Amino acid sequence: WDFLILFFCLPVVIFNEITKKRLLGDVSCRIVPFMEVSSLGVTTFSLCALGIDRFHAATSPQASTRPIEQCQSIIAKLAVIWVGSMTLSVPEILLWQLARDTSPVSGVVTEFCTMKPSSNLPESIYSLVLTYQNARMWWYFGCYFCLPVLFTVSCQLVTRRVRGPDKKSESRGAKQGQAEGHLNCTIIALTIIYGLCTTPENVCNIVVAYMSPDVSKQTLDLLSLINQFFLFFKCSVTPVLLLCLCRPLGQAFMDCCCCCCEGCGPDGSSSESSADSKLKTEMSSSIFFDKPRETPPPLLALGTPC
Repeated sequence: WDFLILFFCLPVVIFNEITKKRLLGDVSCRIVPFMEVSSLGVTTFSLCALGIDRFHAATSPQASTRPIEQCQSIIAKLAVIWVGSMTLSVPEILLWQLARDTSPVSGVVTEFCTMKPSSNLPESIYSLVLTYQNARMWWYFGCYFCLPVLFTVSCQLVTRRVRGPDKKSESRGAKQGQAEGHLNCTIIALTIIYGLCTTPENVCNIVVAYMSPDVSKQTLDLLSLINQFFLFFKCSVTPVLLLCLCRPLGQAFMDCCCCCCEGCGPDGSSSESSADSKLKTEMSSSIFFDKPRETPPPLLALGTPC
């Protein structure tokens, strides 16, 4: 979803700022806010799910024999996160619309998106959209800022409180404990990046709504642009952070890139190196995902690194 934001929303915003014309017209005015709010929802609920998973991994009485979670279960959780985030963002499609303004000095017509529900909507839906618009600021602050930050902090504190240093050292080996600590640091880093990038928008919304009601349109447009680029920065940093901190994921990503660059035609030496790489990745991932490994996995003859 971060890549979708960067590849679709970022060019639309830059094109609008340069030409004062809205790319794709009214469609982009509705789709861009929908995708941006969906991105906040995906990140929020993903952090909550990761916090719950780390809590279960750390406090399970049989953590050493805990198997890898089934693919169907993971897909079901991802579907709930994505579908739930997109469902909560549907009001954004009905809230925004394209507007035009003519400059009194130059006479140039500029296009911009305004937060104004269409009067052509049915009365019941129109009232719901108006209610969402009035509560939008506090909904943003409560669901997309307070929830992931407080949930992650609470999960980390409860996990450390329940597990304790003695139980941690007794129930897990040194490598597995180190890997779990590494994963916890990754989740905390993702939460910090998310919190820092969403704080300016929440602060601006509260200040503009309660302390300075007579802010000029130019100032509001500038604040909106700054908030959008903070979101783009978050979408740019998050994948890099995941690939750098989560070693199995980064190794798998590099293997796929090398496979595509080499045309999936490895020679003997590359096959041997890819087998060693796969062995290290499997052993590392078994630690990261609490897979029992009494004996090292055997080396298999690989056709391609894919």
